[in-house]
This record gives sequence, C-alpha cells and structure tokens, in this order.
Amino acid sequence: MAVSLTFDITGIQPDIGAPAEDRLISGDPEFRTWNIEEAPGGLYAGIWEATPGKWRIVYEEWEYFHILSGHSIVTGDDGQTFDLKTGDSLILRPGFKGTWEVLETTRKDYVIRV
Repeated sequence: MAVSLTFDITGIQPDIGAPAEDRLISGDPEFRTWNIEEAPGGLYAGIWEATPGKWRIVYEEWEYFHILSGHSIVTGDDGQTFDLKTGDSLILRPGFKGTWEVLETTRKDYVIRV
C-alpha cells in the first residue's frame, strides 16, 4: 500500500447525488463526489462538486475543505455567513447547522473525520 496519495480523479467515477427532499430550499442542485480516500476510523477525502441551488445542512462530522472553483454561501443558523470563492478554505465542526447555497457551480476538495 502506498504511503502517499494525490488528489487525482482521473479514472474515478463520481457518485451522483442531491440534497434530501426535506432539506431542499431552492433550485435543483446535483452533487458529484469523487471519493479518493476512505481510511479506517472514519476518515474520508476527495473532491465534491455541486450545481446551483440551496439546501439545509447539518454537520455531525468534522470537515475541512478548500474551494477549487465556483461561488457558494454557507450561512449558519446563528447568522454567520461565509462567502466562499476559489481559494477559500473553511472548517465546519460537528453541530454546525445552516444552509449551503451554490451561486456558481462549486468544486471543493475535502477531508472529513466522523
């Protein structure tokens, strides 16, 4: 087993998804997720992309991500807003609740710890 891994999605088929119907606020967003790493103990890493729309989010896991392209706005239930564009990074911790709105198709790389 290799002890290093690049974030290369060449040859990886993405998982296709969408927000749960009860969380959808507006639009018809579609998700594409390229899972690059699934390590023992609940560690995940990969690339995620979403088309425009808005939905509720509830984090039970810890996530770090870096915006590779696009424009999204994440708003917490406490009113704090994160205007995310190419080059921005954010950590969302367990317990974060709010909305994710994709204004321009957004692609991010991520590391999730459950």
